[in-house]
Amino acid sequence: MTILAIETSCDETSAAVVRDGKILSNAVSSQVELHAEYGGVVPELAAREHLKNLLPVTQTALDAAKISAGELDAVAATQGPGLPMALLVGFRAAQAVAFALRKPFVGIHHHEAHLYSPWISGNPPVVDFSKFQPNVSLIVSGGHTILVLVESELKHRVLGSTIDDAAGECFDKTGKMMGLAYPAGPEIDRLAEQGNPRAYHFPRPMLNDRNDDFSFSGLKTSVRYFLRDHPEVLQDRRALCDLCASVQEAIVEVLEAKTFRAAKRLGVRCITASGGVMCNSRLRERFELACQLEGMTLRLAEKSLCTDNAAMIGILAERKQAQKVPVAALDEDIKPGWVLA
Repeated sequence: MTILAIETSCDETSAAVVRDGKILSNAVSSQVELHAEYGGVVPELAAREHLKNLLPVTQTALDAAKISAGELDAVAATQGPGLPMALLVGFRAAQAVAFALRKPFVGIHHHEAHLYSPWISGNPPVVDFSKFQPNVSLIVSGGHTILVLVESELKHRVLGSTIDDAAGECFDKTGKMMGLAYPAGPEIDRLAEQGNPRAYHFPRPMLNDRNDDFSFSGLKTSVRYFLRDHPEVLQDRRALCDLCASVQEAIVEVLEAKTFRAAKRLGVRCITASGGVMCNSRLRERFELACQLEGMTLRLAEKSLCTDNAAMIGILAERKQAQKVPVAALDEDIKPGWVLA
């Protein structure tokens, strides 16, 4: 089976070709520089950029895979959640291709696709479900922080999520307070490598709560007040690095503790993690160390597959087709607020 997948949920335009568990191509066009001027994603600009980039990106994916449109067996696209106008560009384009080729169309939940990205690895990337086992999976990005129990393939249950800000949003907004360029998360990661994570103490919201939910708005507020009272920190590079390391450690500690606590409670011996924030080097390090100490299996999505990409959309679409999950109708609409059940 050969599937063309399209992803336009936020500010990356991506198209990929997947065949029998192998990713033949995964083209991504980022809009980071476009939105940097505004310090965040501007939905209207994102949609316009998708309109401009979708055709060349899709052609790049087909060319890289060395196939023609006539060789496709199905077409898939992100149906939600995401920015409405951005989603609409890719979703309607994919429906049009499926209609023109008279092929099945599959609408994919963006977060559900993230759940399976840690099982993609190698060069060329392939999906290896032969070692699949029940796992607790953390999806952590700029817009979402979700903890999920994946009991078996295509069977999962959400354990908890953020009640306010996502972890990635906390990274970016605290970084913006420090005067760091957008997106600030990667810059905090870079500066934190030179800092002391224990230099300053910031709250670990909901760390000791028994539920599996997250909250990061309080941490963001704490950083704001700290900078109000200690503006001199921003003028001293060493102090700034310490600040970045301390903020990062607070976020990472919460993510690690709540993920592993849930796994232990449920008797699960495998941890997986994905989403843009999983590019953070300290977060990956802490998860690796914790799994070694606990004797657990760890599957982290490769960094190239942590951020939004069409490859994971295609892989999930292929699995759903293989298990004969009903396909989406060509007149279905996007689901911007689609909640992972």
